[in-house]
Amino acid sequence: MFEVYKKATLGHADYGWLKPRYHFSFASYYNPKKLGIGPLRVLNDDLVFPNGGFEPHPHKDMEIITYIIRGELTHTDSMGNTRKISRGSVQYMSAGTGVVHSEFNYGSEVLRLLQIWIHPNQKNLIPNYGDKQFEKSKRHNQLLHLVSNKDGNGAIQINQDVNIYVIEIDENNKENVHLDQNRSIYLVQMEGSSLINDHLLEEGDALYTTESIKIHAVCDAHILFIEM
Repeated sequence: MFEVYKKATLGHADYGWLKPRYHFSFASYYNPKKLGIGPLRVLNDDLVFPNGGFEPHPHKDMEIITYIIRGELTHTDSMGNTRKISRGSVQYMSAGTGVVHSEFNYGSEVLRLLQIWIHPNQKNLIPNYGDKQFEKSKRHNQLLHLVSNKDGNGAIQINQDVNIYVIEIDENNKENVHLDQNRSIYLVQMEGSSLINDHLLEEGDALYTTESIKIHAVCDAHILFIEM
């Protein structure tokens, strides 16, 4: 299986302070054919404008990962965390038995982030938070393993059998990703454009596949994918 989803076909909304693109059904966007894939329930490509943000709100029994594409995000939560993260950072929150948090853009530029929700492998876990900042060199022309399960090698470890990788790849460079049997990939072309198994993806496009993939950067490209 190999399916490409162009940016224009994704769900979208305009709340003034927030302009999201919904890869799966979420909030005002509902598509019965797009309710998530396996443990992956939500993937939103959000633009948050200066002084805008998500007021304090609750979550429960969800693993929530945020990747910053550009700008600056300020996070606060009921566990006592207050953190400010920027481009290349990954943030993790295990909502478990329940947590309240807020996310705001107090910076001067439009914040762009990927918000990823993954069902945990068990309910009523103790809530947890973590974040990591990476220099570009860690993902420049090489795969950076951001997230894994508790037995994996990801920089952040979550309560589910998924792996999240990111790469910033220079024009004309290539990267191959081997996929084991019974696994799949959901990939987002965050910036630039690339050929994935000879299919052109441009900024904001995505794909789902059960095949190993070959990435060929048409121009400088920034890619994130979830292996599950």
